[in-house]
Amino acid sequence: MNKPHIVILGAGYGGLMTTIKLQKSLGTNEAKITLVNKNDYHYQTTWLHENAAGTLHHDRTRIPLRDIIKMNRVNFVQDTVVSIKPEEKLVKLETTTLNYDVLVVGLGFEPATFGIPGLEEHAFTIDNIDSARMLRQHLAYNFSLYHNEKEKKSARLNIVIGGGGFTGVEFVGELANRIPELCEEYDIEKSLVRIINIEGSPTVLPGFEPQLVEYAMNSLESRGIEFITGAMLKECKPKSIVYEKDNKLEEIPTMTTVWTAGVRANEIVEHSGLETNRGKVEVRDDMRAPDYDDVFVIGDCALIIDSNTGRSYPPTAQTAVRQSSIVARNVKAFIRDEKLEAFKPKKLGTVASLGNNDAIGVVFNNQKIFGWKATVMKKIIDNRYLFKLGGFGLLLKKGKFNIFY
Repeated sequence: MNKPHIVILGAGYGGLMTTIKLQKSLGTNEAKITLVNKNDYHYQTTWLHENAAGTLHHDRTRIPLRDIIKMNRVNFVQDTVVSIKPEEKLVKLETTTLNYDVLVVGLGFEPATFGIPGLEEHAFTIDNIDSARMLRQHLAYNFSLYHNEKEKKSARLNIVIGGGGFTGVEFVGELANRIPELCEEYDIEKSLVRIINIEGSPTVLPGFEPQLVEYAMNSLESRGIEFITGAMLKECKPKSIVYEKDNKLEEIPTMTTVWTAGVRANEIVEHSGLETNRGKVEVRDDMRAPDYDDVFVIGDCALIIDSNTGRSYPPTAQTAVRQSSIVARNVKAFIRDEKLEAFKPKKLGTVASLGNNDAIGVVFNNQKIFGWKATVMKKIIDNRYLFKLGGFGLLLKKGKFNIFY
């Protein structure tokens, strides 16, 4: 293969780390590397809930690609992917078309509303910098208006979060820190504010052990969070939501509904001609698409089934980063006509923040941690990624060092 063209779609955790590893491991004349991304920056998806609540400025979450990519080694194209044509070995963008010899698909996720009426039109999501910033501004706007209207509207101070999974619980944890500040700023009695988390399962944080879930709920409830479990969101209206619990419909007045209960792979993947399962590409053990040897899929777009349980591995940021090592290695092996390696999923430790100074987690050999220890571990995990991405320079610029408060 004469100087093959490697095209990487998406500068999320998987795509960007694959790019960085390839720019380091491939010779200048060995391959042409092109990275395509909608924005000229990478953002920490796992920090967006902090941006949305207003506890962390979005500039801390956003990392300019020029700061971490060697532009003399990687051709960066800022554009939006329209379609993938694997049978023709090309990618159509909004402004141009790219031919490739090897393709890496890392287009990330998008919200899934499951057809619930009104969600798409009236609910906020936390899926990128802009949506997080919009939600933060919306919260402040409603608080600022509360005393400036003749009729006090409780809907302005009721915040409903649909989904008690990882993102939903981490977001309410940040709100528990942020709301007292907003109340003080806009002279609002904190008892007037309701933060309500609605979850369809019997408990929040599925996957965590009951003791840790109980700790998390007690911690958040002590700070004013309300949980409604075993309830299904039925409709989202401009000024209220309707949910069903125990076969009864209930309505809560709110102008702020945040949907965190569903994501899917970027829909471009499903319409790409690649074989998909539940909207994702069920990759081979070497991370390639089933029908195309020259297409690798990573992160939220890749489906990997646990043969022991029959369930898919969760597409976490840590998993995407681990996948990038194998994908980069296998892309290099593919263009060198060498043997490819298998990706071996490994259940890594998981830590969920409950605000800035509380957290729960399972680390190392299933060791359960909570409180201050878990908070420190969460920030160590965040800082470790920054170091792997851009070394000490990026860590010092963007890292979280407030581990003692």
